[in-house]
Amino acid sequence: MKESTVVEQDINSEEEPRTISLFGYELIREVLLPEILGKDTPEVLYWAGKRLARKYPLKSFDEIVDFFTAASWGELYIIKQTHEEIEFELMSSLIVSRVKSKAEHFFQLEAGFLAQQIELQKEVIAETFEHPVKKSNKVQFTVKWDRKDSVK
Repeated sequence: MKESTVVEQDINSEEEPRTISLFGYELIREVLLPEILGKDTPEVLYWAGKRLARKYPLKSFDEIVDFFTAASWGELYIIKQTHEEIEFELMSSLIVSRVKSKAEHFFQLEAGFLAQQIELQKEVIAETFEHPVKKSNKVQFTVKWDRKDSVK
């Protein structure tokens, strides 16, 4: 198999971050991918997010936050945490424009990524549910797991 041409980026690097075109990012994410994936877009993006998390395993919540920032996904915060659930909030200017539009938008890439990272960190099977909040222009994610569902 041919090697990837993606430049490996250390999310903890002190280098000045490269900027990307908002138009280019949204063109791929909101136009091209749904065109290619069709009605399966949310499911494929969720599993793609899980795959990305396995490729970039992170050891802590702080590393997840840094990854979200480096990937231009937005600022991630923990709202609430219990023994079997974590609620996250994600905010960014990209989310504001997506949530305000009338079109259907998916945050399943981020949801799958969170599910897999929590699964790797807690060593239990985890699942994430997204909740776009149009009034406040953000997305909330609920990651749930059952301690009895160990991955080992």
